[in-house]
Amino acid sequence: MEADLKNFSNTAKGFTKSPLGIIALFIVLVYGFATLATTFGDNLKEYLTPLIYFLVFFPVIVLFGFLWLVSKHHDKIYGPSDFKNEDIFLEMMKMKMSTVASLAVASSKQSEETNSTQNIQDQLNSIVELVSKTSHIEPKSANTEWKNKILWVDDRPENNIFERNAFEAQGLKISLALSTQEALNILEYNKYAVIISDMGRKEGNQEGYVLLDILRRAGNQTPFFIYAGSNLQEHKKQALERGAQGSTNNAQELFQQVMNVIIKTNKR
Repeated sequence: MEADLKNFSNTAKGFTKSPLGIIALFIVLVYGFATLATTFGDNLKEYLTPLIYFLVFFPVIVLFGFLWLVSKHHDKIYGPSDFKNEDIFLEMMKMKMSTVASLAVASSKQSEETNSTQNIQDQLNSIVELVSKTSHIEPKSANTEWKNKILWVDDRPENNIFERNAFEAQGLKISLALSTQEALNILEYNKYAVIISDMGRKEGNQEGYVLLDILRRAGNQTPFFIYAGSNLQEHKKQALERGAQGSTNNAQELFQQVMNVIIKTNKR
């Protein structure tokens, strides 16, 4: 008996090393107490029916809860010890912090509302929540490497350094093109998961649409996002009508939209 208790104690300690283990330990304890109460609770006869219902339906509820956790929040149910090498866990945390920092800087330089401490805090909370829900992109083999690559077209790339850093921290590779023609030359021999383009360049005020139109007429359906100075609904609508997947001037919105496409592409 003493040996059994010691084994249970050691097993329980192992469970406490990760969120998933804590959930499992809690389930075992709750189910165990309910079973003991049903078996030996002579004074609980009037409560036997609800206890039996609990014992029958509790595993079903747990199963659906587990499926929901795995499908929606799989990146939050592991602790450092669940990784073969804890350095990997620390590296992942470092990458997420780098993404958060880059998006925070990119967003702060765009918004005039960040003068308020509360607005800054709300914005940071929003960024942390967004990044925590975004899966890190794993490296690909040579023939599928394009799934982790973005072509960014902008004649002033110094304006989006932090935005690019946020994507690179997620494991993506970014190629730069300074003009429409340079972008077309690159796309002639390379494939990308996403193209991000500004709107006005030295060639013209709507050069983003010029590139988009050329690609769509040529049958190139690579997801295309406009990252420019406007966030008006009419411009978003126009971009969609011309074949783009989105248009924004918001770093968080761009990050979320592009990462959604990248993740879907990687699942194929």
